Formats: sequence, C-alpha cells, structure tokens
Amino acid sequence: MSFEKLGVMKQLLGAINDLGYTNPTTVQTRAIPLVLAKSDIFATAQTGTGKTAAFGLPMIQRLRANSEDENRAIRGVILSPTRELSIQIYEDLQNFSKYMNLTIALLVGGKDIESQQKVLKKGVDIVIATPGRMLEHAENGLSLKSVEIFVLDEADRMLDMGFVKEIRKIHPMLPKRHQTLLFSATYSEKVRKLSKLILTKPAFIEASKKNSTVDTINQKVYLVDRERKAELLAYIIGSRNFRQVLVFTRTKASADELVLELKKDGLKCGVIHGDKTQANRLKTLNDFKEGKTRVLVATDIASRGLDIEHLPYVINYELPSIPEDYIHRVGRTGRAGRDGEAISLIDIYEKHDIKEVERLIGIKIPQESVEGFEPDPTIRRKDEDEIKLKSEHKKQEKKRAPKKVVKIVTAKSLKVTKKKRKTTKRD
Repeated sequence: MSFEKLGVMKQLLGAINDLGYTNPTTVQTRAIPLVLAKSDIFATAQTGTGKTAAFGLPMIQRLRANSEDENRAIRGVILSPTRELSIQIYEDLQNFSKYMNLTIALLVGGKDIESQQKVLKKGVDIVIATPGRMLEHAENGLSLKSVEIFVLDEADRMLDMGFVKEIRKIHPMLPKRHQTLLFSATYSEKVRKLSKLILTKPAFIEASKKNSTVDTINQKVYLVDRERKAELLAYIIGSRNFRQVLVFTRTKASADELVLELKKDGLKCGVIHGDKTQANRLKTLNDFKEGKTRVLVATDIASRGLDIEHLPYVINYELPSIPEDYIHRVGRTGRAGRDGEAISLIDIYEKHDIKEVERLIGIKIPQESVEGFEPDPTIRRKDEDEIKLKSEHKKQEKKRAPKKVVKIVTAKSLKVTKKKRKTTKRD
C-alpha cells in the first residue's frame, strides 16, 4: 500500500517524499482514509509508529486554505501534553505542508501570550497547543466555533498529567458538528471514559496490542544495589561504547544528582526536566541530537516529544511510578521499524514495580546481573517485615470466605394466603 493509494494529494506526496517517507505504517494505513472520510477515531498505537503523520497528513489535506484572509477562523486544533511534543508536531506539520497554502500556529507556555495573540490575528488554519495555554487563549476571546477537526495526541499522558479539566472546558467551546481524533499509546479506564465524552460513533484503530511495546526493542533488566546504580550506568555506557543514550529518572532531584555523578566519570551529559526553561531544554535537546552530548537524562513529563532519529538506547535508571509510562519511555527507541535496546536498572525496592510492568505489557523481561555489580544478597528492604505482614493479612482474608446463609424452606413459608377481595359499591 502506498500513500497515493490512501488518497493523499500530490502536494503532500511531494513533501513526504522529500522527508524520505516511502511506505505508510499500520496506523497511517488505517487512519488516513478514515480521517479523509470525516469519521471520529479512537486509535491506540505504540510510540514511534507514525501517529503524527496519521492525523497530520489528512488534516492538512482537508483544511488546506484557498486564500490568505486575515479574518479566516481556526479550523483545526491539536492538543498535546507537553511543550516539547507540541513543538515536534508543529515542525512535522510545517514540513508536511510546505507545498500547501496553510498557516499553522504554536501555542505553548513559556512564551509571551500577547505575541501569540498577534500571530492568531493574522489568520491561522491550524493551532497546535498544550491544554492549559489553549484554554487561556479561549478564555481571552479566541473563538473555536469554526473548528472542523479536533485532535488529542498522547491522550493517556494528558490525563495522567491532570489536564482532564482543561479538556472538559475546551470541548463545549467547539461546534456540535466536528470531527474528533483521539490517539493514545496506552489504553486505560481514564482514556475510555474520555472517549465516551468526546467521540461520536468512532472508528476504532488498534495498530498494536493494547499496552504493548514494539517488537524491535530488545528489553532487559539488570539487578543492582541502589547505591551502585550510577556506577553501573557509567560502566555500561563506557564499556559498551554507547554513543547516544537517553536515561530516565523518576524525579527532577534524581536527574540532577545523576548528571553530577556521570560528569565525574567523564561523560558529557545534558538534563531535561520541568525546572529548566524552554530555551534551555531546546538547546540541551539539540546538543544531544547533534552528538555534542553523549547522555541525555530526563524525567517522564519533560521527555514527551523527544523524537530523536535512530536513537539506539534507552535506560531506565529508575522505573516510572506509573507502569504505562514504561511503554512511553522505551518507545523513544526502536522507532519506525528500527532496532533499539531498552535497559532497566532495578534494585530490591523495584522488584514489585517490574512485575507490574510485565503484567501490563504481557511479556517477561529477562533479568540478569553484570559481573562485578551483583546485588548484595544480605541487603533487605527496610519495610520487608511490613510487606510480609500485609501479604499474610491478605491471605487470611481470602481464607475467611463469608459463610453462606442457608434459608430453611418450610411448609409454612410456602403457604400462600388468600387476599381478601375489596368490597365495592356494587356489593
């Protein structure tokens, strides 16, 4: 199947040919004709499977402008959870539409709202925004009454970050008749509830098994004591000559501490998290992409939108607090059918967390130790006794099954009494 056979117009074919696109991915093959047919979509697809082109190409084709009227209204809105992802989508759509008469605006936090309003006044066809900044503009008078296509990308992450209130406020501002496209890397109860609220008779696209990882990613777990994690990480990167590796931590403080440790080992590092300015984050990311830094340490929220071509390695220095985030993390590698490697360093406190991840993705991840970094068998969890008591208590509760109440049936209970007939005037 080719993009041409999917109904993609010539101008777009020229643009994606310049970008090196040859054959559409599964999610693109299934989504593009449905978007062109104006159907609502609920799509679950793994990170790195080409979701942006799946909604971006047909959206541009349908909303292509015929004039550059300054008074033209916004006809397309794309919401994404983070500034980085919004910027990535904006750049992708700009590349797709380079041979088209279309104006696209980027509305994210960290930028002056007044300068964004000036851009909107010049006339815009498609807006790409984070939920908070989109709501801010809408509450300041930006009309969404002419929107034809409304897209939620990385919907699961938006909900995890607490943007459900913003989405619920934005949705009623849209016209009753509009097309909604919901894309999510994972499937959860929160996403299902949101889909019922905003979608109308949607077409369901499951480009991969629910909550699964890409087959081209080689996943493994290394067992190590917590105090030696940074040492093991530096050893893996150095001894195996990893030239470009993305490392995830659970917190901002942990990210900063890890960078200091890695720099002591002579590794060129960058760090991205919520406390960094937008300009700093973009510079750090560009340095990493250009090979000026070897290691990029990031938190989950800041990592969204990190579309790094040919990224070979992802390392979980700490497992995420939410199992679904594991899928998003490892999805940074193995993109577009390429091979990738995802390594998780886990200590005694994370053994339960990795089981939760395995239960979610439906596979057992191989576990091993690196020679010289084997975990100390004498180390026990400080809360081990408490955990044992909880598990024993649960077992006892299961054993104590509620007694069934047996109702004794007697002849008296089966006796049916005749109801007295009410007297009437006729009587």
